[in-house]
Amino acid sequence: MTGPEQPRRSGLRNPERSVRSLGAATLSIEALVLLLAIQPIRVVGANLSGAAIGTVVALAVLGAVLAGMMRRPWAWHAGTVLQGLLLLSGLLHWSLLVLGIIFALVWGYALHVRRVILG
Repeated sequence: MTGPEQPRRSGLRNPERSVRSLGAATLSIEALVLLLAIQPIRVVGANLSGAAIGTVVALAVLGAVLAGMMRRPWAWHAGTVLQGLLLLSGLLHWSLLVLGIIFALVWGYALHVRRVILG
């Protein structure tokens, strides 16, 4: 008998900080991509309304705010809600749905890494 099992170490000096940084980086990149996507979406889909542009800007701002709040335990859940909202914005334009799918997959991977590292 070897005694109680020790939790598996990740090899990181500060695993919580590393995971928070991953979440913040993911949301920051998402916010940046959303802002940079506005003009190409307008050029490709001339029917992009002011409400759709406002929605994209609001989602980008929300992503940037959440990136700065990753120390809060609820921020991971809010990030998941953000991905759902981005997927729903696909009703405004098909390219937003594509971005929503891509970032939902990236966010899912970040959640997976969080679960593996932190347990």
